[in-house]
Amino acid sequence: MFNKIIKRGQRKASKPEANEDALYGGGASGNRNPGSVPASNVVVNHASRSMVSSSVPNSVPPAVTVAAAPPSPVVIEPLPLLRDIPVSERPHMLTRKIQICCVQFDFVDQMSSLREKEIKRQILVELVELVQSGSGKLSETMQEELIGMISVNIFRCLPPSSHENTGSESLELEEEETSLDPSWPHLQIVYELLLRYDPREREYLKTILHRIYGKFMVHRPFIRKAINNIFYRFIFETERHSGIGELLEILGSIINGFALPMKEEHKLFLSRALIPLHKPKLISTYHQQLSYCVTQFIEKDYKLADIVIRGLLKYWPVTNCQKEILFLGELEEVLEGTQPAEFQRCMVPLFRQIGRCLNSPQFQAIVAERTFFLWNNDHIVSLIAQNRNVIFPIIFESLEKNMRGHWNQAIHGMTANVRRMFNEMDAELFEECQRQYLEKEARAQELEEQRQLTWKRLEAVAAQTGGEDMVMVN
Repeated sequence: MFNKIIKRGQRKASKPEANEDALYGGGASGNRNPGSVPASNVVVNHASRSMVSSSVPNSVPPAVTVAAAPPSPVVIEPLPLLRDIPVSERPHMLTRKIQICCVQFDFVDQMSSLREKEIKRQILVELVELVQSGSGKLSETMQEELIGMISVNIFRCLPPSSHENTGSESLELEEEETSLDPSWPHLQIVYELLLRYDPREREYLKTILHRIYGKFMVHRPFIRKAINNIFYRFIFETERHSGIGELLEILGSIINGFALPMKEEHKLFLSRALIPLHKPKLISTYHQQLSYCVTQFIEKDYKLADIVIRGLLKYWPVTNCQKEILFLGELEEVLEGTQPAEFQRCMVPLFRQIGRCLNSPQFQAIVAERTFFLWNNDHIVSLIAQNRNVIFPIIFESLEKNMRGHWNQAIHGMTANVRRMFNEMDAELFEECQRQYLEKEARAQELEEQRQLTWKRLEAVAAQTGGEDMVMVN
């Protein structure tokens, strides 16, 4: 949409239709912003760049640019709020406000133009509220002026780096001081306006793409491939994209319509795109949509549960507890659709990870607590009961460590409840696991004593040889 607006802004404004029902700008005659300058007439002079070109002999002379006629000065004065004036006067008043917001101020001198700066700030806040509320319909002409104002404010010459001021190019990046833009009090509100404007555009784009996919069957493979490429670039290259959640919402309904038996292309999409989407740090912004897509695959073909669970274990977070909570929630949804045969293929690595989560040292104990909630799911408990001979020995050690050393009383209570559940399922197996655990602890204690004894012998030998320079290790 931005490209569309920019292209239309470069053409001559068309006359508004007589029946245009826009509330803001419907009756305007296409007034352009006098405070803005066309991009083709903007010339950026930077001292460190111009000196290089002038010092090169026989260099090609720079292109001659014809400066545009100076715009008429904008009078900056307090204006009434849009909601306080008649509807017929609002388009003209909105144009005046946008013109004022195009005026640039010198923020280096903090004491200059204080009144004018505050007027612009208040108008920017009003524009943010106007766009966010959606109370008024902006005409196409008014939207072009609004985007032009945003461009004038955010597309600016950045201050030179410190090495350009000092001439020292050997300064390392880590040692360079951070340069803060003094005009941020206005820039922050302009970016807020852009953010309020953008999500609505993404909603429309999402709807349009979904309808195109539904109506043009011949283009469906191309659309899926294009979405795949976006995901690959996001996962393995940039990790920056504002529309991953919206694309996943579209895919959720697309996956729901997959025919059975599922094509190999769709299975590859699951393993190569959806599962690796668990890797980026920004997963929290789109995890709900991602989890829905993954569970849709399992509902379509339950045999894919093993692939999904092993994929989750591959990308399981180590130090990010909030991300770990998301994984545990998704794991529970996946296990609800998992059949016994698929569960048996992945239960050993799965419960090794669950055991580590039960012993999580997170200071609020939220990871361990969320892990214990898995035992509140009847389907998961039935899978555990059917395979208790394998799962009990894996999980028993983690439960005993919690009982003996965990600092949180709530975790103590949950651990006791799970141990009681295991004992009621199979008391004989529970006693056998307890016996094996005690034997393992005794062997570990014996090895530790032997290690300490070995070090003491080495210390004694060192003392007898009179090695004064030897380091004694306890």
